[in-house]
Amino acid sequence: MDHTHGELRDRLQTDRPHSARVWNYLLGGKDNYPVDSEVGEVILATFPEFATVARLQRQFLVRAVRYLAGEAGIRQFLDIGTGLPTADNTHEVAQRIAPDSRIVYVDNDPLVLTHARALLTSTPEGACAYLDADVRDPERILAQARDTLDFDRPIGLTLLSIMGQLSDDDRPAEVVSTLLDALPSGSYLALTDGTNTNDALNTAVAGYNQQSVHTYHLRAPERIAAFFDGLDLVEPGVVHTSAWRPDPDAPRPEEAAVEAAVCGVARKA
Repeated sequence: MDHTHGELRDRLQTDRPHSARVWNYLLGGKDNYPVDSEVGEVILATFPEFATVARLQRQFLVRAVRYLAGEAGIRQFLDIGTGLPTADNTHEVAQRIAPDSRIVYVDNDPLVLTHARALLTSTPEGACAYLDADVRDPERILAQARDTLDFDRPIGLTLLSIMGQLSDDDRPAEVVSTLLDALPSGSYLALTDGTNTNDALNTAVAGYNQQSVHTYHLRAPERIAAFFDGLDLVEPGVVHTSAWRPDPDAPRPEEAAVEAAVCGVARKA
């Protein structure tokens, strides 16, 4: 085994849960280890609606990218914190609408890196790339993304359930500002994250944080809304995830799951 593969093996840390793998378990995926499923079950025991929350977040990704590639005419996407591949990844949704769409995926989970080939199956007209990088290093992400994306043309930046991975000491607002400042006028931000408004969810996340390699930080809805400061919000604004332009036939989820996260899409003037 060469040095690169050895380093990747060490980073997997199969004895401790990782956020992308736990999320994969909650979505019904198979790309996780026993330690991830065990923590997933503990979370569900405390907050049974969490699997629904994970699905609602994923469904928002589909609707947001569909809006950006369709109504907004965006042809470039920077997807940070992409997680493990599943149905309807960003490039699949975007390229169904606009085959020439170009997508850069970013994640720092080593298991996501091993699945990167599944993320790179682009149409001939478009392009996909994967960066093994941390959202806490936005300058590096921006520099490497320029190899695939044209920063003179609008870009759709997606930060879905990723800013909660940053503590306040990581200065998440500054990370978002650094990313947005580099994007041209006409670019968009799509963002969703978990709220601290449900006691059972707060307890479940606190238990997860005690065991996981990564910690998650729930925030008040108004603090999540502040990530959109200075941008022009797309209707209906910052709302619960299931309420952002829902599909007409979408079933009504459990109230606790609805209240667990907020989201929005906004344009940079």
